[in-house]
Amino acid sequence: MKRETITLDARAPWRLDVLNHVLAGEISAREAANQLRLSVRSVRRLLARYRSSEGVPSLIHGNLGRSPVNRVDPATHDRLVELALTTYAGVNRAHLADLLAEREGIVLSARTLRRILGEAGLPAVRTRRSRGHRTRREPMSQAGLLLQVDGSRHDWLEGRGPWLTLVGGIDDATGIVTGAIFREQEDTAGELVVLTQRALHDGLPVSLYFDCHGIFWKGRQTVPTLAEQFAGRRSTTQFGRALEVAGIAARGSFAPGQGPGRASLGTRQDRLTSELRRAEATSFEEANQVLARHVARRNVRFAVPARDSQPAWRPLDQPVETIFCFPHVRRLAGDGTLTLDGRSLMVVGPRPGPTGPRSVVVQQRLDGTLWVDLDRLILPLVPAPERPVVLRATPSNPQRPNKPIPPRDHPWRRYPLIRPK
Repeated sequence: MKRETITLDARAPWRLDVLNHVLAGEISAREAANQLRLSVRSVRRLLARYRSSEGVPSLIHGNLGRSPVNRVDPATHDRLVELALTTYAGVNRAHLADLLAEREGIVLSARTLRRILGEAGLPAVRTRRSRGHRTRREPMSQAGLLLQVDGSRHDWLEGRGPWLTLVGGIDDATGIVTGAIFREQEDTAGELVVLTQRALHDGLPVSLYFDCHGIFWKGRQTVPTLAEQFAGRRSTTQFGRALEVAGIAARGSFAPGQGPGRASLGTRQDRLTSELRRAEATSFEEANQVLARHVARRNVRFAVPARDSQPAWRPLDQPVETIFCFPHVRRLAGDGTLTLDGRSLMVVGPRPGPTGPRSVVVQQRLDGTLWVDLDRLILPLVPAPERPVVLRATPSNPQRPNKPIPPRDHPWRRYPLIRPK
């Protein structure tokens, strides 16, 4: 007689022993259900199958020996390892899962991808560090109530080009990157570009949160200077003046290293650096092109809905280029010319009002053009023509004029006599 070998799973022997005690009358079905952590109905169903012709094999789970449906096939497994070592080398696991789904058509969770690459012996690209203690704060309820701006100087190009500073703004309620640009340093022009990008899209924010950088305010002195006392107001930077014109409230933080937007900039230092590496960017222009594509994908991936769906962005009441610019007070001459940075400039177009000299405000805009405000009429400035050369006749035989001879009693003649010895 040929014997048949039956392989039981881990739970089948325990179930078999408990069911044998039930059949022997030693325990009840309810007690067996408590031991097996099943319902009484399930225990009775197991007993019925066990008593039938199926016998012991009926206690084996139906999925025993089957391959899981969600198991990654060996070909895909090898391709994942190859992509992680070549095309997407240096990309963290969460970012790699997004890139694989977007560009390679391989949909996997970051945890599964981390397990597969770990089994293949590939170490993690980035290790998580515990963050320092921060006071928790509830995010704003509406988009546009608070905009956080910050800068991050980093070797974004990883030696392929110069060090860059990423200047960006983040909406506090939704986490959307409202604007970003690469600059040589964190400067006023970069911050104004970030505000312009959002103002052209949605409008102006209600308030702005920034760190203690010098482009935002002039020091922390509590006693106003003499000039400020005479003027009746505190002096501001060019950026502070732009906020006053736009009606944006300023909220600053003096804590070093705790500037707003640190978490998002840290995420971008990891993900954006990988995308710059893959695009082989080496200059400002190439880096900003990659940045624009990255911001669009980042907002889709990480943005969250605000608690209040009604946005708080304020509409523009004047052209944005006249708000976010560099104003300079200059003296306009009667001929319509003025001097700025050693250059002689001339007003183009009609000049209303008096023709005499007066003070005007020159707008140095972000695109490099110069404009002047003349009685609320904005006119462009262009380089003034050179002054015409005045030709004068030169005498053929110039003679020195005859000077009168001073008399003998003139103090000039008496000087040697009265000079003290």
